[in-house]
Formats: sequence, C-alpha cells, structure tokens
Amino acid sequence: MIAGMLAILIFASACQHSRPSSSTAPPITTAPPAPVVLAPPPEPVAPPVLVTPVEVSVVEPVAPSEPLNLPEPYTLPPLALPPGPVSVALLLPLSGPSSELGQALFEAAQLALFDIGNEDFVLLPRDTGGTAEGAVRAANQALTAGARLVLGPLFSGSVAAVAPLTRLAGVNVVAFSSDRSVARPGVYLMGFLPAQQVTRVVEYAIGQKLQWFTALAPSNAYGESMVGALTEVTQAIGGILVEPLFFPAEAETAADVEDIVRFMANYDVRRAALLSQRDQLMAQDDEISRAALDRLEGISTIGGAGFDAVLLPEGGPRLLSIAPLFPYFDIDSPEVRLLGTYQWESVVGEHEPALFGGWFAAPPPAARADFEKRFEDNFGYSPPRLASLAYDAVALAGALAKLPDGQGFSADTLTNGSGFRGVDGIFRFTPDGGNERGLAVLEVTPEGAKTIDEAPKSFAGF
Repeated sequence: MIAGMLAILIFASACQHSRPSSSTAPPITTAPPAPVVLAPPPEPVAPPVLVTPVEVSVVEPVAPSEPLNLPEPYTLPPLALPPGPVSVALLLPLSGPSSELGQALFEAAQLALFDIGNEDFVLLPRDTGGTAEGAVRAANQALTAGARLVLGPLFSGSVAAVAPLTRLAGVNVVAFSSDRSVARPGVYLMGFLPAQQVTRVVEYAIGQKLQWFTALAPSNAYGESMVGALTEVTQAIGGILVEPLFFPAEAETAADVEDIVRFMANYDVRRAALLSQRDQLMAQDDEISRAALDRLEGISTIGGAGFDAVLLPEGGPRLLSIAPLFPYFDIDSPEVRLLGTYQWESVVGEHEPALFGGWFAAPPPAARADFEKRFEDNFGYSPPRLASLAYDAVALAGALAKLPDGQGFSADTLTNGSGFRGVDGIFRFTPDGGNERGLAVLEVTPEGAKTIDEAPKSFAGF
C-alpha cells in the first residue's frame, strides 16, 4: 500500500508547480534569487521573484529490484504529524571557511523546492558554520521548530555530532557526507561513496579482459579504503592484485611521487634490459642485428610493467601532477589502463594526454548536464560537483512529504529497495545507512569524457 502511494506521490510532485505555504515562517517557494547569506540562526527566506518554471525530472521511483540481504534495520518511532505543512531541516555551512560551497548547495536546494512545488512542504535552512558544534546547534534549532527530517550536514564530523540528537528525537537524517564510517540506521548518506566507484570501474575492466591490477593511493584512511575496495572486488570476481603502493598524503607535486612511480613501473630494470639488448645487437653487427636495432629506436624500455591497470583515486591538481609520471616511466595506455573515480570529472577539461584512454566510474552525465545549465542560468555560475546532492535530497523530501502520517520519512520508505531517480541517476539507501548508485563508466578522450558503459536504469539484478 505504502509503496503504491509512494510511486503515485513522487510522480505527482514532478508535475506540480503550486506555491508552498507555512503557518509560521515563510518557506522558500520560488526559483532562486541572488545568493543569500544567512546569519546564525537563519530563518527561512522570504519569497523572491518568480522565474519561468522549467519542465524537470525530479526524484522518482525506479523499477522494483530484488531485496538486499542485509540485517533488519533499526526502526525509529512512528511520527504522528499534526495537520498542516511538513517541515524539513537543511543543515549547511552558510558561514565559515566552507560558506561558498554551502551557499551553492543552498541555492541548489532552492531550485529543487521551486521545481517540486509542494504546498505542504516547508524547508528550514540552518547554518552549521562548518563545525560539529554549529551542526548540533543548528539541528537543535530545526528540531525545536518541528523538523520531521534532517537534510545534511555536509561534513562527517558534523554528521556524527548530530546523530545522537536526531536519534533521541526520532527523526531520520539524510546527510551529504561520503564518509561511510558515520552511516548507521537512521543516518543515511547521500554522498558519492568512493568504494562503489572502484567496484564499478574494476568490474568493467575485468569484463574487458584486464586481469592484473594495482593502485597508487595516498597514505591515509581514504587511500587505504580505496585499496581495500580494490582488494575486495578483485578477489570477488577473479582479478589479481599486484602489491599496491602509497604516496605521502601531503604530496603536492610530481617530485613528491616520482620515485614511487619509477619503482612501480620497474623502470630501471626494464631500461637496463633494453640497453643490454642494444649492446648485444651492436656487437653482432650483422644485417639482422641492425634491423633489430632499428626497431628499438624510440623505445625507452623493454618488458611489461607487471600489471594491466592502475587505480589512481585522485582528482584536481594532484591528479594532473601524478598522471604524467606514468608515460614518463613508460607506462602507457592502452597497454596499461589508468582507472579512477568520479573525482576525475574535475580535470577532464584540462585535456591531460596522460589520462587519455583512462576509465573512471561516475554518475551518468546526461541528466546532470541539464541541472548544471539550469543552475547557471539562475545563479550565473557553474555549480560545484556536490550541489546536485542538495537538489536531489530536497526533491526527494518534497515528494515523500506527501505520504500520510509521517510514513514518507520512515526508515522503511527511505530504504525502499526500488530506489529513486534524480539528476545523478538512480540511488537508494541501505538499511545500515549507506547508499547504492547506478554508475556509468566513462573514458577520457581529447574531446572530453565519453560514456563507454551506460549506468543501469533500475536496481533489478543489482
């Protein structure tokens, strides 16, 4: 019964553009204005000037799939909601060092709120200041104001800090963090979990007959988790793991990593083998030897590196510094594929030749491209990568708010096995607080990133 209502209500939310209302503070009801800076504790923003509505695809359910074989989830107490609008908190760093990112997520949330047009839905933005203490204060304000679901916070420390408070209040959290360690029943992560991306791209690579894998990762908890994910997937589906290497987590330049890549490439041994063969051919000094010498011209080494693919889970300037070291030490694509995560999206436009032919897993780009255009049209700048999380979270909350008696925000509804579809493709929350996403595999080319394996359209068979 609930599942049927869920499908109807979420579909309906994508077709409505009526104005939300509130019996207390005015909610955000229209397309976004210029950036709004909120001082703590902020109040919901008064209605700005309407922009022209745009036909959009907000979060919607996808085809049913097989249920996950996971432990029984912790069920929060049922909510008996009073009549009237349903309030949802939005906890973001609207001040402090991360205020620029927080403001972008806030504007994406406003865009979603305008798109869903649910008159029974009130968004309560609260400033965390980017700290755990600020997040607790913001959560307490929102819960006191009657929030029935908490969206955010952004950082893992803040998520961990608010979890005891929301648990006592019987309110679920949909956080924007990607740190798996803070997930738990009642605290569901919306962020892009890196381990899933490793699994997706390695599964594809094995399907393309690559067998020997290694990794070059930072020597921190993130790097260790990436290597752990690579270890698990290779063991599970028949790949072979060559000993991975780590570089200093504080490394910033190619010089900080150069010796490690040289060792990984077995460059000195392969170079010595080439020079030895050249000496032998020159000593023979016959027609066959001279022809062989000609074939060695332009070659730096002989012999393979000992692996088919290298996982390089980096992004931004550091990825651009490290990647060229591989061809420099004679590890070239397609003989050896570089593999990455969605962080590679940030450098595709840099046209780094060392990344050409590399593969990475990421949400499907098509729907997000439309979101990015609409965001830029409204706010005058390109959204940061994480802005779509706020859009999808608010769109989902606005749709689920239509379910009666608080069922829309229950653990059972949030962990619906069929999942939801948003601007980053299909996703669903798992009972232990994690998430699963339908990811595509993309290849870096001189023209940009192209999809070489489409993202799934549903969780059937996942």
